[in-house]
Amino acid sequence: MQENNPPAPNQLNIEISEEVAEGQYANLAIITHSHAEFVIDFVNVMPGTPKSKVKSRIILTPQHAKRLMRALTENIQKFESSHGPIQDIEEIQLPLNFGGPTAQA
Repeated sequence: MQENNPPAPNQLNIEISEEVAEGQYANLAIITHSHAEFVIDFVNVMPGTPKSKVKSRIILTPQHAKRLMRALTENIQKFESSHGPIQDIEEIQLPLNFGGPTAQA
């Protein structure tokens, strides 16, 4: 006899397409915000190339931006406890308005 278990409350079924699962490489994130949202543009900057394109843009509410920050902090701590400290790379100097919108408070 097979038992049918009802789905757990608040369970979320998430699917991902093959294209999205491949991901986009980015070595720069530009973060801007307004009173209602945070915008994170992910860019792949290639050395010696004068122009780069935004590969992906994520728009978050301030509440979700804060949750993302906490999740990243927790995951970095877990990573470093297993693999050792992550070394910071030399800071890249970019113009404040890197071709995108300027931040607003």
